[in-house]
Amino acid sequence: MAEEKKDPIKEEDITVEPSGAKEEEVPDTQTIETQEDSGGEAASGSDKAGDEQEDTKEYQEENPAETDGEESPEDEDKKGKTEKGSWGFGFGKNKKEDKKDQQIAELNDKVKRQLAEFDNYRKRTEKEKSAMFEIGAKSVLEKLLPIIDNFERGLAAIPETEKENATAVGMDKIYKQLLKALEELEVKPIEAMGQQFSPDFHNAVMQVEVEGVEENTIVEEFQKGYLYRDSVLRYSMVKVNR
Repeated sequence: MAEEKKDPIKEEDITVEPSGAKEEEVPDTQTIETQEDSGGEAASGSDKAGDEQEDTKEYQEENPAETDGEESPEDEDKKGKTEKGSWGFGFGKNKKEDKKDQQIAELNDKVKRQLAEFDNYRKRTEKEKSAMFEIGAKSVLEKLLPIIDNFERGLAAIPETEKENATAVGMDKIYKQLLKALEELEVKPIEAMGQQFSPDFHNAVMQVEVEGVEENTIVEEFQKGYLYRDSVLRYSMVKVNR
């Protein structure tokens, strides 16, 4: 048999593909359609969300009373800052305020005490001035009493026939003028004749027994006593029945 002759293989006809090369993948039409559908759905969803936000905004504008109770993020931030200032970083401020309030309370108490002391001082000073004035007035009035006593003795010694004399009339007028001046100075005589003896107003120098007269009754007055306001200027010198 005759052997068939084979054509020699040329190097140009042999093509060696590199091992690292990958075959190009042909995109599947179904995958492309799915991606397109999902993208359309996402776009439609975003459109719907935008429409819902616009509806919500319009509803809030139309019904503000129903949304007043809700707090916005800005309000929450402000509230958080306020709470942080009062509970977190505000302790130093509260301490300063407490110290300031304590100082104010101490100063108020000090002022009240000073005002009370000044009021007591004022009352005490007025009382002392009044007492000093009363003592000074008493010393002057006591010197006038003997003059009045002499006028009374002189008028009592004038006979009945001479009481119309000009001298007697002048003495009587001066005596009455002195009594009027003493009355304006709140000086008045102490009642003695026929009164019960009182050691607060009378000075008993004699005791007698008189029939028909009650015991401790004043039967005679030797020297008239006087009161200055509510205090005794001079005690009455009297005779008392036993």
